[in-house]
Amino acid sequence: MQEALSSLIGSKMRIKILMRLFLNPDGAAYMRELAGEFQASPSQVKTELDQLKQADLLVSRKQGRQILFSANTKHPVFKELQSMVKKALGMDQILESILKRLGNLEKAILIDDYAAGKDTGIIDLVLVGDIDSANLQDLTRKTEKYIDRKIRTIVLTTEEYLSFAKTLEKRPQFVLWDLLNESSSHV
Repeated sequence: MQEALSSLIGSKMRIKILMRLFLNPDGAAYMRELAGEFQASPSQVKTELDQLKQADLLVSRKQGRQILFSANTKHPVFKELQSMVKKALGMDQILESILKRLGNLEKAILIDDYAAGKDTGIIDLVLVGDIDSANLQDLTRKTEKYIDRKIRTIVLTTEEYLSFAKTLEKRPQFVLWDLLNESSSHV
């Protein structure tokens, strides 16, 4: 189980695939279909699909000449991952709506309970970049009312984040936005 969770961290493509397949576990997708949807190369998508299949998070079946991938609903952590994906997607939608008003956000990481799939009512976010703190406070207050959850933020410069990254690795985390480590855009 630990391998499955650790395989989630660090790859935007993996997160996109999980979101796509875990939000609707009855659905399935072909590699080329996902590549087109995510505007990514088929080889990049295949690499991630193979890793997720190796972690037993996905199952596949042949349909004609193509392979159809879907979520492995029998995996021991399926329900927790599905819950985490749903919560992360909600967070992502909220994040999308406010990102442009925050300033120069380079990375946003959901940490601790929500990243572990536990709804404790407190959402912890690490925001990296040149953030407009007055705007952040206003947006946080409004968002808390909208989602009925407490939001705690830690704002770090890129340099502060780089020195804090090792400590952060020990905590449950889910990267929502990352312009520091990927040439591609966000989730």
